[in-house]
Amino acid sequence: MNVQTKLMISALGLCALPLAQAADFEDFGRVVRVQPRVEQIRTPRQECRTDYQQVPVQQQRGAGGSIVGGIAGALLGNQIGGGNGRVAATAAGAIAGAVVGDRVENNGRQDYNGVQEQAVRQCRTVDAFESRTSGYDVTYEYRGQNHTAFMQRDPGNRIALRVSVEPAQY
Repeated sequence: MNVQTKLMISALGLCALPLAQAADFEDFGRVVRVQPRVEQIRTPRQECRTDYQQVPVQQQRGAGGSIVGGIAGALLGNQIGGGNGRVAATAAGAIAGAVVGDRVENNGRQDYNGVQEQAVRQCRTVDAFESRTSGYDVTYEYRGQNHTAFMQRDPGNRIALRVSVEPAQY
């Protein structure tokens, strides 16, 4: 290659150098203010408590004493007398034994309607609110002008910027 060709290629390269420059570049701005953006999140939850209520209870009289007493009375009555008297004594012994057996077992109580405490669980849904930071409103200064942007993270004292250069249209 001769010297003249080399000079011509070098001149063209120097002239094209401004065109080869990137239209975007990175720079840094100074962070002036960071304001967290807070959202209220509603979370429903169960709240339960146990109350005690009086409920009616019916106590039943037992029948076992009457049965055992009736059998014992019939056996004793059967030992007394003879013929039709024995049948009458057995029947009278069964009745008397049933009455005595009932009184012994039930201690003379009648049907009793009482009350008893019963646990009742009551629940309700309440809303709980939780504060969450969803991002940050960042105000930064670049070349004497303030700008604001929303960011997911707090950038600290300075912020990396992508600067775009475009020719002015006249």
